[in-house]
Amino acid sequence: MVDMSFGQRFGMDFTIFKEKQTWKAFAISVVLFSIIAYSALGVTNLSSSFQTSDDIKPVADFELQTVNRTGIEDNVTNETGWFRLSEHRGKVIVLDFMAHDCSACHVAQEHLEANMDEWQSRDSEHELLIIGVGSWYRGDAAETLGYLNTSDNEYHVPHYPTGLASTEAVIVNATSDERADMRERYGIIAIPVLMVIDDEGYALNIKLGGVGDWGDFDSAITTAMDGKGEDIRIGVKATENNMTGVLFFGLMLSILVYFSPCAFPVLPGFISYYISLGAREDELLESGKIKKPMPNSVTIGLMSGLGMWTFFLFIGIIALIMGDAFARSGLIHYLALGIAILLLVLGFFMLTGGTAHFMGWVQKIVDKYSTTETDEVFTPRRNMYLYGLGYAAASIDCTAAAVLPSIVWWSTLGGNAVMIGLGSLMFGLMVMMVLVTVFVGLGRNMMVDFLRRSTGTIKMIGSWMMMFAGFGLILFLTNPKLFSF
Repeated sequence: MVDMSFGQRFGMDFTIFKEKQTWKAFAISVVLFSIIAYSALGVTNLSSSFQTSDDIKPVADFELQTVNRTGIEDNVTNETGWFRLSEHRGKVIVLDFMAHDCSACHVAQEHLEANMDEWQSRDSEHELLIIGVGSWYRGDAAETLGYLNTSDNEYHVPHYPTGLASTEAVIVNATSDERADMRERYGIIAIPVLMVIDDEGYALNIKLGGVGDWGDFDSAITTAMDGKGEDIRIGVKATENNMTGVLFFGLMLSILVYFSPCAFPVLPGFISYYISLGAREDELLESGKIKKPMPNSVTIGLMSGLGMWTFFLFIGIIALIMGDAFARSGLIHYLALGIAILLLVLGFFMLTGGTAHFMGWVQKIVDKYSTTETDEVFTPRRNMYLYGLGYAAASIDCTAAAVLPSIVWWSTLGGNAVMIGLGSLMFGLMVMMVLVTVFVGLGRNMMVDFLRRSTGTIKMIGSWMMMFAGFGLILFLTNPKLFSF
């Protein structure tokens, strides 16, 4: 037996790099990826704009349990190690919403630690106090607090007072002891978030992310310390009204999933199948194979979309379970790095013609319960539902590295983030599936021909963009300072 080469064994063709179409797809991918990357930054800025409000009033009072180190936390807490914001009125407060397993948070922490001595030594009207606010608080509080107080190769406990927030950290009414979730009341969609609060309790500046320009943020600190921050005060909007960024991200993710290079190539076959069934409706009715007319294009799209919904609901549940498990294990940073490498490798694999079958078991279920015209009873609606299930499973071979971390991220935000993010993802998929089938119903063979001609290019573009995303994520996780601009 002749040994197969590595490429032959996995169906890969390295001569693809000699083809003009490959580099045409590369050029298109560079443009599209740049637009998407810029839009992603825009989502952050969009979230920031929705994080502020015209209703300018002091931020909510809160208390949190600190790691209670001698000489650090015990100087600003009560005898049991609890910090309360209102007890430090008259000081300028910097809140650093962070977590142990958050690469960008480490960059923000480094910036604060590099400047804190200089800020605190200034001859200013007001004293500066920086507080690290642990913002991942699922599971046992004592265990999470201990993890926050444990340094490792990727993280060290901040040199400034640090504690763990909770769903009851905010003091809404001290008399009745009404409490609220700190992330919701402070509008925290994603971390890191840093906030400057003046001596009277008003927010002056909110910075999202650990990279980028620090000029306005640092200026707000010194302005507040000099007692001149009244003109730059801002209101802080609660998270329940602050999910626009999550909604937009879910919709963008639906586009990635729908046009996945693992699944989109089979779409023309589905379109042709749909057309042939419509043309044979009378024959199928007369033979008793179907009991009522074939579904129209809208129904076909809805049934297929429902199948996709079912699959992603299942994936969402798995991702939520994984999110808690990895958070407790302390492996989130390494999981993210592994996902980045997977994106890079899988993108190359798909570009060179390889085929992944990680979700092949789903296709076996689809094949088992689907019917054909040769069966005694033909079930086109069920078939379309199962097709949607199979399409989603095929797409996840390429997009799991984006979908799963997104759902895990949404799960860390609290509130309705998972429902909104997953709902927008599923809504986008449904709309695109219905639109495609409706366009096919109107354009018929012209639409099918267009999809078939475009399939190869779309697959290449998707593969290139997966590699770009993987490479960019690897750079960000290993050297986030490169993204400081």
